[in-house]
Amino acid sequence: MLVNGRGKTRFHCFHTFIADQLPQIRVAATAFSVRLSGSMHKRFRPSAIHKRIKADLLIVDGFGMACPNSKDVTVYQDACIVGFSDQRFLDFPGVNSPYAVSSWDSDNLTVPAAWFDAAVAALMNATVDRAVSVTAASNNSSARQYFATGVEDFDAEQYPKIYGLAQCVPDMTAVQCRGCLGSLVASMPGFLDGKPAGRSLGVWCNLRYSVSPFYTGPAMLHLPAPAPAPAPAPTAVPSVVTPKTGAGRRRAAGIAAGVACFVVLVVIFSAVALVRFRRKIAKKNGRSRSLEKIGRAKCTVFDFFTLQEATENFSEDLKIGEGGFGIVYKGKLPDGQEVAVKKLLDSATGHGLLQLHNELQVLATLQHRNLVRLHGFCVHQNEKMLVYEYIKNGSLDNFLFDTETGNKLTWDQWDNIIVGIAKGIMYLHEDSRIRIIHRDLKANNILLDENADPKISDFGLARLQGDHTQTKTATVAGTYGYMAPEYAMRGHYSIKSDVFSFGILILEILTGRRSSGSFNIEESVDLLSLVWEHWTMGTIVEVMDPSLRGKAPAQQMLKYVHIGLLCVQDNPVDRPMMSTVNVMLSGSTFSLQAPLKPVFFIPKSGYYSTVYSESYPTTSQSTANVTSGVISPNEVSITELEPR
Repeated sequence: MLVNGRGKTRFHCFHTFIADQLPQIRVAATAFSVRLSGSMHKRFRPSAIHKRIKADLLIVDGFGMACPNSKDVTVYQDACIVGFSDQRFLDFPGVNSPYAVSSWDSDNLTVPAAWFDAAVAALMNATVDRAVSVTAASNNSSARQYFATGVEDFDAEQYPKIYGLAQCVPDMTAVQCRGCLGSLVASMPGFLDGKPAGRSLGVWCNLRYSVSPFYTGPAMLHLPAPAPAPAPAPTAVPSVVTPKTGAGRRRAAGIAAGVACFVVLVVIFSAVALVRFRRKIAKKNGRSRSLEKIGRAKCTVFDFFTLQEATENFSEDLKIGEGGFGIVYKGKLPDGQEVAVKKLLDSATGHGLLQLHNELQVLATLQHRNLVRLHGFCVHQNEKMLVYEYIKNGSLDNFLFDTETGNKLTWDQWDNIIVGIAKGIMYLHEDSRIRIIHRDLKANNILLDENADPKISDFGLARLQGDHTQTKTATVAGTYGYMAPEYAMRGHYSIKSDVFSFGILILEILTGRRSSGSFNIEESVDLLSLVWEHWTMGTIVEVMDPSLRGKAPAQQMLKYVHIGLLCVQDNPVDRPMMSTVNVMLSGSTFSLQAPLKPVFFIPKSGYYSTVYSESYPTTSQSTANVTSGVISPNEVSITELEPR
């Protein structure tokens, strides 16, 4: 028996009340009864396994021994749950309701724990679905029971079957029951690992599983056995050869040599085939195993039907975004929390699983004020979803290229956005436990909260780089206009690829123009060319966002353009580290290296093309003197900052 108690009271009166009320309880067909007397609230729920059970005064004695002087008590027994309180506790408070967890049977498993745990998880999820769906489909609300039992064949000699049970109190709605049970299922990996039996007890719902039958009657659900765990390789037993003499010995030696050569060849070919097969299987299942490990350690596993209800069946009216990896919906969980639910696309082809794996691998282990927070994930059949914190203002893209919303931000807020993005990228590159490359930094992947603080999102293309300085990929993915040239043309990416994207973002913010597209038939066709031409001619103010003119300090805007140009240098070595960028942004008195011509610079034909070619040669140089006519911030001495 497990007893929870709270508070102090005159136990004699409370004891008398319990003794008086228990005999009056009449358990209906729902195996559930509620009774109110004065200021005392009482709930009695026998397990539906034993439909009608008479509670006697032994339970009252249990109250007295386990919780003396308590006035808020819940008793958990195998056959029933009894609760008393002087406060109203009958209303379901949400998925975060308190529960007690108990696991027993400390015997070690004789089968692989991961295999057994996966079978238990499959059984409990199926049993929960059965408990809710059967009751929800019933038209008789007066005899409603959220209850199901299940059994799963396991095909192990010691554990031929696994038995499961799921149950909610009947005065809940189907959504509340599914949310309550879903929270218990999500908590199970924390205590069931390698346990032959376990139970999660709650005031409003409970789960139980065991390798031994613990309920009467036939199971309501029967699952087939899961795929068996790989068997260990058999140990080779050497053969015994009887000694021979003369010609027989020579003949036997020749046969033995031939057999040995044949065996060696078979072993070699088998080893090669086995290695290839294992690599193929590891590549196919590696992400799934990492997903399971990360999900258990760091994330909440959401129930599909909870998310379906939260988004009103993924209503178009609640769609707040759509991209190459999925559709994002606004949702509201049963406890009232607002979330953003990303429903990943191409799940059937494996791309959805790839992004799910990437985002979990990155966000589940990171915490930073400028990174979007991941609440958890959901995998249901072919559906794969990620659940994030809900960011009210949406993406930076909405403010950059919408004059109505963009004009609402002050220069201080724009400055905070630039600095916040830089800090978030620096955390990924230099301050997190392992170096992370985002690979898809753009305005649409920067979210703004209610205070206009930026949060980097969408880590579907992110890569963990470890100690490598540069990596090559055969598949280039991202957004043209933000891609570094070495990545777009050769597939080489590093942390300097993100620096290039950040430089594009700065220039977009300052000019209010997209990174690609024709702005004027008389001017260059892309943002870098436009900015570079005006920078070298000393007319950079002409391409600044009109909404920022007069709001922002001119010298600060010029400095930020300078930093943006340094970030988009052709050679990755010439681009600064993000820690250096942060020092540049925050410092007031320092010198900046003169930028070289951007790699995507496309000059317009005519007079200016010749001037630029002569004044700014394309050869790499560590310093550059700016010719007359260029704005004054370029005429400073050149110093490369080295932050501590």
